[in-house]
Amino acid sequence: MCLHAINGISGFKTWITRLIEHADRELCMDQDEWAYRLGWTVKKTGFGARLYRNPLFDLQKAERIYAESVNENVAA
Repeated sequence: MCLHAINGISGFKTWITRLIEHADRELCMDQDEWAYRLGWTVKKTGFGARLYRNPLFDLQKAERIYAESVNENVAA
């Protein structure tokens, strides 16, 4: 009997977790789709919270660091 009660609680927790995940996806679906179409990365940070990042920012930073290192080598 105890095993059945544990499975019941586990099943209920699973159901609630899936319900929350579904609500989160529905809440952020439009913004996530927009970001993916632009080629951005999407990182889920919590319920209804996302971090959207344009990978070009990383490329621009890498190019700036490279240009600074080349200028330092030329000046030396």
